[in-house]
Amino acid sequence: MKPSIVISVFLRDFRKQKKRMTLTILAIAWGTISIMLLLAFGEGLKTQMFRNQRGLGEDIVILWGGQTTIPFQGLGRGRRIRFTEEDVDYLKMKMPELKNVGGEYTRWGVTIRYGEKVFSEHLAGVYPCFEEIRTHYPQAGGRFINDLDMQEKRRVVFLGDKIKEKLFGPEDAVGKQVLINSVPFTVIGVMIEKLQMSMYSGPDEQKAVIPATTFAALFGHRYLNLMIYQPKDPEATKALEKRVFEVMGARHKFDPKDKQALYVWDVAENAKELKNIMFGLQLFLGLIGGMSLLIAGVGVANIMYVSIKERTREIGIKMAIGAKRRYILSQFLIEALTITFAGGSLGMSLSYILTEGFKRIPIESDVLSFMGRPTVSLDIGIIVILVLGLLGFLSGIFPAMRAASVNPVDSLRYE
Repeated sequence: MKPSIVISVFLRDFRKQKKRMTLTILAIAWGTISIMLLLAFGEGLKTQMFRNQRGLGEDIVILWGGQTTIPFQGLGRGRRIRFTEEDVDYLKMKMPELKNVGGEYTRWGVTIRYGEKVFSEHLAGVYPCFEEIRTHYPQAGGRFINDLDMQEKRRVVFLGDKIKEKLFGPEDAVGKQVLINSVPFTVIGVMIEKLQMSMYSGPDEQKAVIPATTFAALFGHRYLNLMIYQPKDPEATKALEKRVFEVMGARHKFDPKDKQALYVWDVAENAKELKNIMFGLQLFLGLIGGMSLLIAGVGVANIMYVSIKERTREIGIKMAIGAKRRYILSQFLIEALTITFAGGSLGMSLSYILTEGFKRIPIESDVLSFMGRPTVSLDIGIIVILVLGLLGFLSGIFPAMRAASVNPVDSLRYE
């Protein structure tokens, strides 16, 4: 059937049932807006949650020393497992499948002074790989700790952006000296502002970071508070966890099956769980929006049934002069799809305008920082188009089948 014929028939029916057709198209548009905005909200939330999750680090596993619960090689239960800097090198050597391995010292209540400003802050001693695995990225003009800082035990400090604001305000901090427990340190960089949903010892923005070797020399710490590793293959974290227990068990003399000997936080596994949760949430929101669209689809079916009833004689005449049933079927099916996509196009256009307009409103809010802003993605557009196509087909196929089953003789006598 030619598109021009379908359009002319559609316009003719629109003029006959202007009010009913307009309300149906608006209902389709409203249903489309509902499903698109709900999916856009879910997409914005998912994007923001993943961004917040990456603030801790991407595809990393965090290890703390625990306490043995199984006797092993003549050693009793209840022994504490503590990490040293040698453990970091040992794990690197024994497990080449790890991309990065680092350790961290931690100390609270450290005095940091700049000029007349004095604060009690959280200080950490870390490895250079923390720039990547813990997303300690510096602002322009600065840098993070490097291998030479570690080797020479340099007195350099990398500041979280909130500490920098408290100490320096708008003043540039890089190259300036601060006193950490009365010992002078040179500021080499300031962390970029980042969102952080997960943490283990407070937000990074409120930490000052120095080389791990400098930290150990300054405070005399022998044991690391924790170790962090990043596998080369993020999908292999579970298999590598078992291997880590074997390697560290051989070094620290504990049973590799003793799960209390090491405490493990698999951030990569948590990210997978979050992904599944967000998929479920988006599916739920899509179903809610789909219910509004389904109700509108009933309106399309009603319009088609009314149209068939009013055009019974017309259908009979067409069939009497040789029109095949598939011609009648396709005519009404295409009309139903035309109504559906007319309302759907209007709804999709309004949804895009609303979401893009909302993005451009300069609202600073902690809620928006956590929840994100509604986002219409290509995937959402494709999903909505497919839903509209299915809805239009289902709304039109049954009325169309009824029209195609009309008896030409009976329809000519229809009043």
